[in-house]
Amino acid sequence: MNKIIWLFTAILLFSGCDSNRVYEDNIDFQNRIWSASDIKTFDFHIARPGLRYNVYINLRNTSEYPHYNIYIRYTLKDTLQNNLKSELININLFDPKMGIPNGKSSAGDIFEHQQIMLDNFTFPDSGKYILSFQQYMRYDSLPEIISVGLRVEKTD
Repeated sequence: MNKIIWLFTAILLFSGCDSNRVYEDNIDFQNRIWSASDIKTFDFHIARPGLRYNVYINLRNTSEYPHYNIYIRYTLKDTLQNNLKSELININLFDPKMGIPNGKSSAGDIFEHQQIMLDNFTFPDSGKYILSFQQYMRYDSLPEIISVGLRVEKTD
């Protein structure tokens, strides 16, 4: 019986591994409000700069979010704080015509989105990188945004 439990535990551990993932983290917003001045920053390490990577933004919102989209500015910096890439992106959280939520439903009225920002990107050096997100809507406070996150993965 003990061997079966260990085997089951090992299977669960190995099935949960994502061999392409280099980094992934999400930051929750207090009271589900993303203030324009609240810049979320992620530090991650690239060990093999010769490889190609996909870089994604993760976003979670509720169905009560009052807009169909969100504008977010991201900035990627190297260890020396040199700007490598900065761009304003638009993510449609709901279909603009039908109002149907996009993304995967994770729990009732909560929806998860993952959008690629950098496709087959090559980091110039090994070391620490910093990527930050800032909401860029016309409002100081965006309600019903639960979290923002970053995922970096190796491409095959």
